[in-house]
Amino acid sequence: MSASLAPPPAGTARQPPLDTRYPVETPEGIDLALHPAGLVPRALAFAVDLAIRGLLLLLTFLALGQFGELGMGLTSLLVFLVTWWYMVLFEVLNQGRSPGKQLLGLQVLHDDGTPVGWAASLTRNLLRVVDLLPFGYSLGILSCLAHPTFKRLGDLAAGTLVVYRERPLPHPALPEVAAQPAPFALQADERRALLAFAERQSTLSAGRRRELAGILAGPLQVPEEQAEARLLGIARELLGPT
Repeated sequence: MSASLAPPPAGTARQPPLDTRYPVETPEGIDLALHPAGLVPRALAFAVDLAIRGLLLLLTFLALGQFGELGMGLTSLLVFLVTWWYMVLFEVLNQGRSPGKQLLGLQVLHDDGTPVGWAASLTRNLLRVVDLLPFGYSLGILSCLAHPTFKRLGDLAAGTLVVYRERPLPHPALPEVAAQPAPFALQADERRALLAFAERQSTLSAGRRRELAGILAGPLQVPEEQAEARLLGIARELLGPT
């Protein structure tokens, strides 16, 4: 069961979240159930990014250090870019994922589930200096542990959320049958029922398949003796290429 993070109605006590699902509705009206990432995976992702940045700076110093003052000037410029823009560029241009987050299966989103933008990414990363206070990310750690969706102070200011990246679900395995168009436009519940039958048919007995196909055959205007084959063909058409 998912816990709603919306403010409770007046006069009611706020219930603690039962899990770490965060329900949102996108501007397009799509309901999403995001899964906020906790302190440990976020810390591991940050450690990976920190190691990558350290290696980049070391290689830069070794490569440009031999060019004297010009090399030192270029090194200082690259230190600035890597320190302040590494996270921002990856988050905005790589679907909210720095290399560390990508390795850990995380991404940064706005609170409404939309991709993170320049302003939000800049805000959350510039405020790392606050999360670092007074030492060793103390404020950031305390904020993550205290917040129901594990937000550090930069996330609170920017309106962002670090979540586990949802992997696309595979298409259900259907028998290799020719696709057939439905006899008329199907409603959403009819499409769901038909696809559920096609997905589960391999786990059902022959008698049960005939029974269910017969139930679905009538509303779909499919002859009962051809019901199973026709329904699988229509399901294949609905599912599209796999």
